[in-house]
Amino acid sequence: MASPLPASIPATHAAIAVTVPGTPLHLTTLPTVPPSTNEALIHVTHTASTPLNLHRAVGGLMLDNAGGTKPFILGSSYGGTVVALGPSTTTTLSVGDKVFGTVQDGAEKEAGFQEYVTVPTWRVSKLPAGMTLEEGVTVPTNLVTAVHTVVADLGLELPWPVPAGGEWVPRQRDEVVLVWGAASSVGQYVLQVLRHWGYRHVLAVAGGKHHESLRGLGARECFDYRGENVVGEILGYLDKVEVEGGGRSRVPYIVDCIGSLEGTLRPLSKIAEKGSKVAVMLPVINVHAGQDREPELEMDVNKALPGQWKEGVELRGVRTHFYYKNEFLKNHLQPEIIPALLAQGVVQPNKQRVVEGKTMLERAQKALDLLRDQAVSGEKLVWRLADEEI
Repeated sequence: MASPLPASIPATHAAIAVTVPGTPLHLTTLPTVPPSTNEALIHVTHTASTPLNLHRAVGGLMLDNAGGTKPFILGSSYGGTVVALGPSTTTTLSVGDKVFGTVQDGAEKEAGFQEYVTVPTWRVSKLPAGMTLEEGVTVPTNLVTAVHTVVADLGLELPWPVPAGGEWVPRQRDEVVLVWGAASSVGQYVLQVLRHWGYRHVLAVAGGKHHESLRGLGARECFDYRGENVVGEILGYLDKVEVEGGGRSRVPYIVDCIGSLEGTLRPLSKIAEKGSKVAVMLPVINVHAGQDREPELEMDVNKALPGQWKEGVELRGVRTHFYYKNEFLKNHLQPEIIPALLAQGVVQPNKQRVVEGKTMLERAQKALDLLRDQAVSGEKLVWRLADEEI
């Protein structure tokens, strides 16, 4: 049973949607849904745009498979204020709390590009003291992706809370983890997560201007993907890596934060070897969207470069939205772990690029155009959704 809406909350509100892929975004109206038990109603004031928005809006990626709604409501992150809680809700949240979180785009109740979202409390993080909502919305989608990738796709341990006083050391702490696209939002969080949990041999591939900051986030060595012989440089480094136990891979763990067929997967196919797990952010981008070019996307990572991977390489397509299938992460990651990591300074919000515009629709479209034009590097596109506080 849901509580009735407070008198101050409108019965309907504005949302940003895709109607026809490849056409401009659409402003629509949705009913404001009262929260049921263990749900929170949140007035959304800020959000962040991601490549997934581009894949949905321009590439038409899985529009029929993520909630089954038409039009398709965009947005996998939100930041705002709790305005109501469902009856008999067990939570540490209170009305008036500033919060943020990652949600399922395409789901009308909770997709992030709308003025009010009704979400389960396990999808809500309290904003730590001293942090702005502009900073907060850069975190949840990509940090959840980073943790899920490390746990589900690489199979590495991230116990919580982290045992203190050297009581726990990861068994794979000295094995190589190669992160390609390390300056991306996901890449930065993968580095910070691995550093915090004690993994000490992380290699970062990114543009040279980011190398200093990536070393500060935990990278042991950095390589510039623009280099003419970046693959040779990485292989040369791996030749010097001492591997315990015969037959073990020199690079057992690889994270591809970009998922570009030619830009990342092709060079990685020359680096990965028997025993390597390669976790790839989906979709695989066979052709990137452009001003006059439709994207070509693929959700089956095993269709990428068939026959060109060494025998024994395991390709894994990262599906962040399924992280809730891990009951521990579902119940602890957003409500507890993410706020704690931020409050403790373990992870830092991404750098923000604030997208301005006269209306929420204009801001959403500008952010989408920047993603399409590949005009973003080492920062997160953040924009104000609501034009006023309640």
